[in-house]
Amino acid sequence: MNQTDRLFIAAELPLNIKAELVGAQTRLRQGKPPVTWVAPESMHLTLRFLGETSTALIPDLTRAIQARLAQHGAIRLRLSGTGAFPNERRPTVVWAGVGGEIAALAGAQTAIEAAVVGLGFAPEIKPFRAHLTLGRMRREASPEQQQRLGDTIRSLPPPTALEWTVEQIVLFRSELRRDGPVYTKIADCRLQIAD
Repeated sequence: MNQTDRLFIAAELPLNIKAELVGAQTRLRQGKPPVTWVAPESMHLTLRFLGETSTALIPDLTRAIQARLAQHGAIRLRLSGTGAFPNERRPTVVWAGVGGEIAALAGAQTAIEAAVVGLGFAPEIKPFRAHLTLGRMRREASPEQQQRLGDTIRSLPPPTALEWTVEQIVLFRSELRRDGPVYTKIADCRLQIAD
């Protein structure tokens, strides 16, 4: 039987960035919206979600990503505002924005996309929008609760524009458990550090 793992490719976040995101979550929680909040240990910058993938493909996937990212340098990013998908009137996903070297990040994401499509994954339909997920609105949320959360998001002071450097891209396994997802690092790809 073909064994599969639920996989995604992401950049990890340093502790000070996670602490700032938890602070934003705390301010957003005050109205007690029906949101499932992302735990600090699960916070990351997703570059490509792969979903259920044959474990036999993992070595090829790792090599393809490493080859495509070989020429990419480390990327300086910073926190930048908060918002929601699809919008703040009807939020379903609450996020913190990412600024800084966005063109370099998009270049790395394009390289990853080329690597996975080259291995037979379907191309990503939605354009890449760099963001850090803070929480997801639960299905039972009423329009009024969504609107209240949207108002809270709009009134939030922006997070401190802390900077960090992405020095490696990681292939993660995601296990969905009752008490929340568990992410395990399978492989990583180091980006070139400028001298």
